[in-house]
Amino acid sequence: MKTISSIVEHHIKTRPFLLSALSQGIINLTSLARDMMPELEMHLGKEVKQGAVVMALKRLSEDLDFRVNHKILKVLKNIGEITVRSSLSDYTFVVSETILARQSDFISELDKQSDVFYTSSRGVNETNIVVSSLANPLVDKHFKGEKLIQRLDDLASITVKLPKENVSVPGIYYFIFQRLAWEGIIINEVISTSNEFTILVSEEVVDVAFKVIKDLKNL
Repeated sequence: MKTISSIVEHHIKTRPFLLSALSQGIINLTSLARDMMPELEMHLGKEVKQGAVVMALKRLSEDLDFRVNHKILKVLKNIGEITVRSSLSDYTFVVSETILARQSDFISELDKQSDVFYTSSRGVNETNIVVSSLANPLVDKHFKGEKLIQRLDDLASITVKLPKENVSVPGIYYFIFQRLAWEGIIINEVISTSNEFTILVSEEVVDVAFKVIKDLKNL
């Protein structure tokens, strides 16, 4: 059975930025209720009182404050080391029958060089390689003949160590990426393990991105 509360909750949950604003108490509930009423009345098939919508929003915001903020902020306050690397290049190749062998040869030669960053990931159709720009000639050498989908240069990475509790609290990554989106940060790549994630961004915005992530510890 459709109720005002259930429709209000669905409306908010399908609008991520509105969800966050409501959970932080930075939105006028009366104005929001007025804006939502036509949609609510359409779903319920009857007239809805604005006061009932405001009350539903108030109850939801109080619940979200615990569910969305309390648990997530507890984890974010314990963010560990944040590492920044610059002068990176990002290659994306089509997966082929030969690409693993080429990658193996590439890694063998790359191991002879010190202080060179390298990471890779493989999807169903694409293989991604991120390296220090110094290693670009090696990539060109070993992957010659492979189909290159995209190459991005002048990138920087930010690697964040998360506390172990992050795997049991929903919304951690959403919360972080939302803050980055608010600052207009475009994320070129995301690489993650259980308790660590790395984002690749343009070197032009890495300082802003670093500050956003660092400030999460003080929320």
